[in-house]
Amino acid sequence: MAKKGQKFQSFSYALKKKAIEMRLQGMTKQQVADELGIVDIQRLKVWMRQFRLYGDFGLMDRRGRRKEYVDKDRYLKRLEMENAVLKKWLEITKKEVYKTNTNS
Repeated sequence: MAKKGQKFQSFSYALKKKAIEMRLQGMTKQQVADELGIVDIQRLKVWMRQFRLYGDFGLMDRRGRRKEYVDKDRYLKRLEMENAVLKKWLEITKKEVYKTNTNS
């Protein structure tokens, strides 16, 4: 747990990408940490997991607001899914309205 006044070290996207490439080439976490000056070795484990799940997008800092959405393919898929759900909802409501009109 973070303590009051504790300072956190942040890492650039380029450094994270370099660390991932070194790990993929077969270097151990300790070797990568020593070479790049990373004190917390568990950070490398977290970066590897994020890279496997999300690719390069997982290594980017996603805090705060962005003017432009970074991962456009993911955004497009989300919008397509929303459209499909809304179309299905519209179809269901039309059926319900038709049923109530025919029963009256």
